[in-house]
Amino acid sequence: MNKPILSKQAFWDVDMDKIDYEKNARHVVEKVIERGTNDDFISILKFYGFEHVKQLALQALWLSDISISFCCALFKVKPTDFKCYEKKQSNRLHWDF
Repeated sequence: MNKPILSKQAFWDVDMDKIDYEKNARHVVEKVIERGTNDDFISILKFYGFEHVKQLALQALWLSDISISFCCALFKVKPTDFKCYEKKQSNRLHWDF
């Protein structure tokens, strides 16, 4: 399968020719969701498929709240379905002022 065509916007710090798109799929999906363009997102959907991108997003180690909200709307899931959401909640400090 051909590699997805991705912009340097999300991968400015990576040599695009050295990315293993199968081995590093979760990382690729995380970067595109967080920093990629609309075309980048469409490209990974075509390359990995909708369900695979959904599963990779749910397993992401970190996504912003905005990205989680976007994925919730697109994939019809809840924020609590995301591994990174649960981790964020457990890492919050509870200060009472």
